[in-house]
Order: sequence, then C-alpha cells, then structure tokens
Amino acid sequence: MGDADIALRHLARRRPEDLVRALVPEVRAIEVLGWVDSQVTTLERRLDKALRLRVDEQPRVLHIEFCFALRDDVPDRVFEYLGFLFAALRRETPGEPVPPIESVAVVLSGRRRRLPASGERRIAWPGRPFSGARFRVDAVYQRTVAELRARGSVLWLVFAPLARDATAAALREVVAEIHARAATAEERAELYTALLVMATVDPWGHTLHKELVKMVEDKEEGLLRRTPIIGEMIIEAEQRGELRGEQRGEQRGKQEAILELLGRLFARRIGRRPTAEEERMILERAHAVGPGEVEDALLDLEGEALVRWLAEPIRPS
Repeated sequence: MGDADIALRHLARRRPEDLVRALVPEVRAIEVLGWVDSQVTTLERRLDKALRLRVDEQPRVLHIEFCFALRDDVPDRVFEYLGFLFAALRRETPGEPVPPIESVAVVLSGRRRRLPASGERRIAWPGRPFSGARFRVDAVYQRTVAELRARGSVLWLVFAPLARDATAAALREVVAEIHARAATAEERAELYTALLVMATVDPWGHTLHKELVKMVEDKEEGLLRRTPIIGEMIIEAEQRGELRGEQRGEQRGKQEAILELLGRLFARRIGRRPTAEEERMILERAHAVGPGEVEDALLDLEGEALVRWLAEPIRPS
C-alpha cells in the first residue's frame, strides 16, 4: 500500500474539503478545521489521518484510512488507530469531552462481489452487548467513472483508473477534465502522478497504464517528460520496452512517481529541488522504513534539520 498511500496522503492534505464533501455528503453545515497533527510520542505513532470538523456548530473528527484491500487486519488497524487518536485528543484538552469520531476505510481493490457498507472490530465477550469499533467502507474501486466524477472534485478523478467500468475513452475525458480544472501546472503534475499510480493498482485488469501515460503526455505536451525523474522514467521505459505492461517497468514507474512526490515535499521545505545524492537518500529511506515515515519527516522537519536527518545512518527496524 506504500506507493498508493503516499500519493493519496499528499493529495488529501492539499484538498481536505473535497474528501469531506464526498465522505460525509448527508451533512449540510460542515466546516473543515484542519488535520489532527497530534503525536503520541511515547508510542511514536502519527495521527495525521484524521480531520477536525465543525458539524452544525459541534466539533467532530473524521478518520480516513486508505486501504489497498479490505483484508482481515483492517478492522484491527482501525480500532488500534482510534485508540491512539482518542488518547491524543484527550491529552490536548484534559477534562473536556473528546469530540465524536467516525472512521471511513477507502478501499482501492479487492473482490468483485460488493463489499459491505461497514465493518467492525468486536472486542466484547461472545453473547455480550457490542463493544469495539465500527467503521464505514467506501469501496472506491467498485464505483463507476460517472460516480467518481459526480463527487465534484479533481481529487476523486485520480481514482478513475480503479473504476469497474474504466476504459481508455473514459480516462481520456478524465485527463482532459484534470487539465481544465487544475489551478496550476504543478497541481496538474501531482494529480497526473497520482492518476498513474492508481492505474498500476488495476483491480479489474484493465491494463490501461501505458495508454494513460500517452494520454497525459499528448494532452500536456510533454508535462511529465519535463517533470524531473518522471520524465526520465518515461523515456527510459519507452527505450527499454517497459511500457508494454511488463511487471518490472510498472514497478519502476511506481517507485519513480513516489520519489517525485517526496521530492516535491522536500522542495517546499528547503526551497530547492533535492540534489541527486539527496534523491538517492530519500529513496533509500523510503525502501528501508516506508514512504510514510519519510513523508512524516518531510512534513515535520525544516531546513538543515531535514538535511541532517537524511544524512544520518538508517537505523535497522
């Protein structure tokens, strides 16, 4: 899940309102206050998957869990995370009530048969009243392209390659819509990167990744080729035939796309693109400790502190 997760977390942090409007559609009076950035330092567990909201003037928290598939461990992960989140919120305002929390698992792939609309982690004794955690399930890969477009945001367009009815013609329209609606060339590049990462997940076997790369390149007149690293990946892949659906080429594409996203975060914190050596260190750390931990450091550290962290020896896990 690391490749898709890093791309989605990056976009979600930039467009939290778009997430909320789709995941809590029945609420009218809703205000997004920001991400929960608390940290339970004794457990070293970041809590930046939750959004602070004000619903009908009352505080609420929405926890969003991106899942590659609705595996058996997902309920455990949701329950565990809610415990950390509740503890962090309680520490912030001792003596005050913790805001009500709702969890949503956004699922990217899995079985063809409809997934349930909700899940739960029960911890009570058998035969006793329910005790544990319940969460909603948004099986985004079981949506149609039209349903994703109806959510009204370019954020949800990046999931179009996962749709059960995705076709080359439908994705061509999605690429055109992203081109028209993205505010800047930088935002378009980020959206297209996430779009290509989603195409590599391919839960229905559409095998549209190669065509999608060409669509983006044709529409943007070389935007991805001009983007550091991704452009090199596309050219090398074409020369070596890796865009013919070969597994090695697809894996390389995912790795390079993630490195590009991490490189953009680095540039925002430092004020310049990473050097070739710094790119190598970023990628090594992503492989060693996971891209999520590297993204956390890029979000938390600034200036020389970030450069020093990259240069430190990687501690074995």
